[in-house]
Amino acid sequence: MTATSHIDADKRRREALDYHASPQPGKIATTITKPTETAHDLALAYSPGVAEPVRAIAADPEAVWQYTARGNLVAVISDGSAILGLGDLGPLASKPVMEGKAVLFKRFADIDVFDLEVAAESPTAFINTVRRLEPTFGGINLEDISAPRCFEIEAALSEVMDIPVFHDDQHGTAIIIAAGLINALRLQDKRLEDARLVLVGAGAAGTATLNLLIDMGLKREHLLVVDRVGVLHEGLADLPEHHRRFAARTEARTLAEALVGADAFVGLSAPNVLTEAMLASMAAKPVVFALANPDPEILPEVAHQVRDDLIMATGRSDYPNQVNNVLAFPFIFRGALDCRARRITPNMKIACVEALAALAREEVPASVLAVYGLAEMAFGPDYILPKPFDPRLIERLPASVAKAAEADGVARSPYRPHPMPGSVAQ
Repeated sequence: MTATSHIDADKRRREALDYHASPQPGKIATTITKPTETAHDLALAYSPGVAEPVRAIAADPEAVWQYTARGNLVAVISDGSAILGLGDLGPLASKPVMEGKAVLFKRFADIDVFDLEVAAESPTAFINTVRRLEPTFGGINLEDISAPRCFEIEAALSEVMDIPVFHDDQHGTAIIIAAGLINALRLQDKRLEDARLVLVGAGAAGTATLNLLIDMGLKREHLLVVDRVGVLHEGLADLPEHHRRFAARTEARTLAEALVGADAFVGLSAPNVLTEAMLASMAAKPVVFALANPDPEILPEVAHQVRDDLIMATGRSDYPNQVNNVLAFPFIFRGALDCRARRITPNMKIACVEALAALAREEVPASVLAVYGLAEMAFGPDYILPKPFDPRLIERLPASVAKAAEADGVARSPYRPHPMPGSVAQ
């Protein structure tokens, strides 16, 4: 590392710490939504006026949606066992990330959040803590929980809670990958149903991505999954359940062998695992999603030197086609809350994928071009996903998610779009 890069890194570190510390610590706060200027206001807000909604809810539990903020309140919950790319640093260290998630929920979908960092000695303890919080919230967003415990936790909570439970590291990532992938394949004159896909890194996000792609038409016989043990194949013993379901009947044992003739690569693993020779061995018009952060499985500038027929995405904002979860989780929760969904179903996730992918194929509004300082932007190899500041996301995605919830019979009420503050969708 050069002296200049040391200075730049120190500057970025100080800037980030100053942002979180000043003018007051943290990134979120609560606000009051009703008048509190007079004694009469306070008498309505608390005693004796508050007794009336209490009685109404006791008589009819559904009245809670009418008289409290529950219908617009999501819990962002973590045990800190898989914080970003930093690992198991514990619940206290996860708090800045959970506050950041709250900022994104509010900024893009006007959803209120309580961030909860849980010190739980086991998945069972975590499950028992969270399930008791159901009366407070309209939905649960699980965050930064390591695999395989995240699978157990989400499955158990989804079973016992009557509100949506969504592990964003799994399903938010899967939704964005799926939307980008079907658009990239479309540009390459290929279809998901026919594509040969290799995925590296079958953790939480990888497993959810594979499940979603299979639900959308990817054929298992066209899929090879690579993890630390190499290609997951039927001859391997003692595979964990989330790996065993993807074990293939194949002679391939290495990533290099798996990629020969493959149409698509999805990496959720580690820097530089995709070599130039591996990329060269893929089929004509390949699609490469190198999503390891901050350093992808192969750098775009390297990949494009090897293949001029490539479409590529990364997890980084400084390259085209960033796979960014903020394109999904605020909007899937907005749709679920606005029809009071009991859970988030596979069809709701697919509806989000399809709406997101379709939006990228439309003309880009001038307001979006202005935000990004661009003269033009159009569906093509460098634009396969909408930008997070696209105001059409909040118009399209929640409605599509809610429609799927109603079709699946998990909506408590007809969809009523949330009245968005004008500043949110600028």
